[in-house]
Amino acid sequence: MQLLFLLLLLVAPYALLTLAGGRFGARRFDAAARARVGLSFFFAFTALGHFVRTEEMAAMLPPSVPYRVGLIYLTGVFELMGAAGVWVPRLRRLTGLCLMLMLLAILPANVYSAINRVEFGGHGGGPAYLLVRVPFQLFVIWWVYYATGQRWFASRGPRARQREA
Repeated sequence: MQLLFLLLLLVAPYALLTLAGGRFGARRFDAAARARVGLSFFFAFTALGHFVRTEEMAAMLPPSVPYRVGLIYLTGVFELMGAAGVWVPRLRRLTGLCLMLMLLAILPANVYSAINRVEFGGHGGGPAYLLVRVPFQLFVIWWVYYATGQRWFASRGPRARQREA
C-alpha cells in the first residue's frame, strides 16, 4: 500500500499537469518539468520519513553498519537536497545522477530488510516484497533519469560527430 502511495505521489502531478495543460490550451511545463514536480514531492515526502521514523528506518540496516541513525539523517538531507536540486538548471543533471546513485546504494538495505522481515514499509512481507520493491526502485531511477535530462543513451547528432572529428 505504501508503494502505491509513493507511485501516485511520483506520477500524479505529471498526469494532473498534463491534463490541466491540455484543458487550458497552454503547456506551462515541458514533460521533464512536469516529471520533476512529482519527483520533488516524492523525495520531500520520503525525506520526511528519515526524520520522523528514524529508528524504524535504522532497523532496515544490518547491525554491523556503523552510525545507522546518522546515516538515516544524512540520506534524509540528501533527499531534501535532491528534491530542491532538480529545479536548479546548472545542478539538475548532477542532482539526478546523485539521486540515481543513492537509489542504487540503498537497494541492498531494502533487500536486507525484506529478507529479515523488518516491520517497516512493507518489508515485513518477506522476500516476496522484493518482487514489487525492486521494479519500483528501478522505475524511480528511470523517472529521475528522465526528469533530470540525463542523456547517456541518446544518439549523438551530426554536429556533435563533426566536432569530435
